[in-house]
Amino acid sequence: MLHEDRVMNSYWVVIPAYNEAATVRDVAMRARRQCPNVIVVDDASSDGTDRVLAGLDVTVLRNEQNCGKAGSLMRGFDYALVHKAAGVITLDADGQHAPEEIPVFLEQAQDCPNTLLIGARRTDQRRASFWRYAANRIADFWIGWAAGRSIEDSQSGFRLYPAHLLRTVKVPHGPERSFVYESEILIEGTRCGCEIRSVPVSVTRRPGPRPSHFRPILDIARIVKMVVWKLVSRGIAPLRLHGTANRVTSK
Repeated sequence: MLHEDRVMNSYWVVIPAYNEAATVRDVAMRARRQCPNVIVVDDASSDGTDRVLAGLDVTVLRNEQNCGKAGSLMRGFDYALVHKAAGVITLDADGQHAPEEIPVFLEQAQDCPNTLLIGARRTDQRRASFWRYAANRIADFWIGWAAGRSIEDSQSGFRLYPAHLLRTVKVPHGPERSFVYESEILIEGTRCGCEIRSVPVSVTRRPGPRPSHFRPILDIARIVKMVVWKLVSRGIAPLRLHGTANRVTSK
């Protein structure tokens, strides 16, 4: 039990949130039950996202101007690293991820502490929306091409980043790179020798009428543009895959 407590205390959870007042409290509360160190980064929401978190034992950081998902993630990462986090788990605030699966990531991190873990959704769950699934598969292909290895569910926001990766890899994170950042860090991570593994996770349909902030056409276009630039500027030989991202399962 002491070992488990030490592990939980050494990791932080970062939840970026933009206009997620309807779901963020429940997500943060459930995450707090799994890990004592939870940060919610409110990205200048206009719906009172920060106010609904009142009374919860979590750290709330509010951006005065909208910084995009990438900027919110970076702010959370910086805060966690200052507090000597061994790694950071990220999950979305819209309720589609199950915080109860955080221990699966922590368990795997003990066996591979310097590995980036991606929460990979089942194919049938990813196919719930045809256009989003098609966009995600396109992103998987291009990102895997640039990274030199197949990457499963490259657009999943449920991840565990080792602290060493966050300190070593520097990726642009302006507002226009909200979803590009999460793709680019996979490419740069593999180039720095970081292993990537996938962890099977569940996903539930986003509650309520609010659509995803992910825009399949625009955001995939930005991701593809970033990947093509890397392929052209660095002379990567495409399709020379060095392996695949391993899938791990809970013990």
